Amino acid sequence: MPRSQRNDNFIDKTFTVMADMILKMLPTNRKAKEAFVYYRDGLSAQSEGEYAEALENYEEALRLEEDQNDRSFILYNMGLIYASNGDHDKALEFYHQSIELNPRLPQALNNIAVIYHYKGDKSKEAEELERAEAFYDQAAEYWKEAIRLAPNNYIEAQNWLKTTGRSTMDVFF
Repeated sequence: MPRSQRNDNFIDKTFTVMADMILKMLPTNRKAKEAFVYYRDGLSAQSEGEYAEALENYEEALRLEEDQNDRSFILYNMGLIYASNGDHDKALEFYHQSIELNPRLPQALNNIAVIYHYKGDKSKEAEELERAEAFYDQAAEYWKEAIRLAPNNYIEAQNWLKTTGRSTMDVFF
């Protein structure tokens, strides 16, 4: 039984019914509609912490989806799952694939920066200071791009960039 038919709370059922109605009315092909169903089921599974099931749904959505923008969001969500499971290298792969398809996805850029910053912290703890600085520099570059795209977001990153001297701009917008 598809996940969309198993939702048991009122909000999920309402969303599912509305999404199904919209999907039926959209002037898209059958393959695109099927991709959306898998994507929606992936989101539902992900929100419930069913990551293996979410990844299966995302992989199927990715197989069917042809729109580059939609594919970028599928890849982004796959990156979220790997990041939340601590597989930062795999998460980076998916985030990078996502921004290759959609360079205007600030949340993917931010998440890449967060991972590089984390790697910088770990390198610093291991007293690998040159490596730590290289990771921090990478984080800074991704945060600058994310902030350029979404200037009212990532306030902590903006403060970090300024206090570490990695950016001389007082305001990004």
